[in-house]
This record gives sequence, C-alpha cells and structure tokens, in this order.
Amino acid sequence: MIRLLFCGDIVGRGGRQCIVRYLPELRKRYAPHCVIANVDNAAHGIGVTAEIVQQLHDVGVDICTGGNHVWDKKEGRQALAHCPHLVRPYNQLIPLPGVGSVQFSLPDGKKIVVVQLLGNLHLSVPVENPFIAIDRFLTSYTLGKSVAAIFVDFHADATSEKMALAHYLDGRVSAVIGTHTHIPSADTFILPHGTAYQTDVGMCGDYLSVIGMAPKAAIDRFLYPYKTIPLTPTEAEATLCGVLIDIDPSSGRAHTIAPIRLGGALSEYLPEL
Repeated sequence: MIRLLFCGDIVGRGGRQCIVRYLPELRKRYAPHCVIANVDNAAHGIGVTAEIVQQLHDVGVDICTGGNHVWDKKEGRQALAHCPHLVRPYNQLIPLPGVGSVQFSLPDGKKIVVVQLLGNLHLSVPVENPFIAIDRFLTSYTLGKSVAAIFVDFHADATSEKMALAHYLDGRVSAVIGTHTHIPSADTFILPHGTAYQTDVGMCGDYLSVIGMAPKAAIDRFLYPYKTIPLTPTEAEATLCGVLIDIDPSSGRAHTIAPIRLGGALSEYLPEL
C-alpha cells in the first residue's frame, strides 16, 4: 500500500506552528509515504513565501499546494518560480510561473502525481473549466501503470462542484479532496470505483475564529459591507485537520480513507489503521 497524508489549508502562524508541532508525531505514528499540505493561507492568512515552504519541508511536508491566493504576495509569485514542489492550480488562466502538478518518486520507483484544480464557481479567478482541464491532464497518465497514485486537491467553494468532479473522476484518480472552505466535512468515504473523497478536509488553524480570521473584523465585514476591513489570522492554538489515505499501487485505487483532527478547539480524531 501507498499511504498519503494530506493536511488542510494552513492559516497563518498558528497553522504553521501546529504543523511543526504535530506533523513529526503523525509521520512517526502512520509512516506516510508522502505528505501534502495546502499553503494557500500560510503567510499571515494570504498566500505563501519560499521561506514558509522550506520551513514546512524541513518538518516533513513533501509537496505544498496553493489555491486562489497563492500568487497574492510578490513573495508567493517568487516561490512559485523557485520551489519545485509548490503546486499552483493547473487550470488557472493567470499567466504566472510555477507548475500545476508534480510527480513524487518513492524509493522503489513508484510515482505519485499531485495536481491541483481551482473551482469555477464563486472564486472570481479566471480558470479553465476544471472538468475539461483534468480530462486533458489525465491523457498523460495511466493509473496503476505509469503512476501508482493520482491525488487531486480541488480548491473550490461550491460543495456541488466538488462532489460532481469526484463522481466524474471516480476510478480515474486515487483521491479528490476538497480545500478552501476551511471547515472539515463529515463525508470521508470511497466512491464506488475506488476514488477517496472528502468535500473539505478543513484547515490547520484556530477554530475559535471565522475560518481562521479574527472574529471582529469578519463580523464587521458583514455589518459594514461598504467599508474595506482587513482580516487578520488569529494565533490561538490551532487544530491540524487532515486525511489519511491508503492506496493500492497496482490499481491506483483507494483502499481506506480516514480523517485526522489533532489539537486546538475541535474534538480529536486519530484513526486506528
């Protein structure tokens, strides 16, 4: 079996600190072959920097994925150009550097492909239709043959779009895991043809917040929509939210999937595998 650990959207310093604190423990307990983490909000709640990517790599993150904020900072655009294991959305239409997918090679030569897609609804970012884009992408790979696993981080707002893409890709990829909304959904399961799925994996951040941000500013945005009110991430103890997936490399299909919640305000859940 190939085991993947995916950590949800890292939000600010608190989210980074919980990765530093808990990931070595999770690597020791579950021995994942590859650790993936979403870093779209890792730098003070917006985007990422090369220094943060390196910090996460140093504690055991193999591949970082972005989203609709990964290029918001100048440092983020520089990171996309210089960090080979930082993945931006494959279907973005914004002409920026970086790669939309990456291959991760295991010691035995087996390959894991990680690709990220942006949703087409509500994100206000110009993208190619993710269904069409992933069709084109998959012409380069044969699941269970040329690659042992294909992992899709679908950074999207609408639950219906996430679920529709998962059904569309069932049996063609190993996993479709949603990010962006920062709240862990309860639908962690395997689709009929072997694709692991969760609508949203949740965030690595402080849940005594509004999706990782200080509540007052978030509330004021609803009360005073005509004002420009900046959001600031909270820095209380964060919860690490993730998902653990076992994949049969001979077929590329998921064998098990289980959520992980560790630390912070949410009730903890650590799977017994």
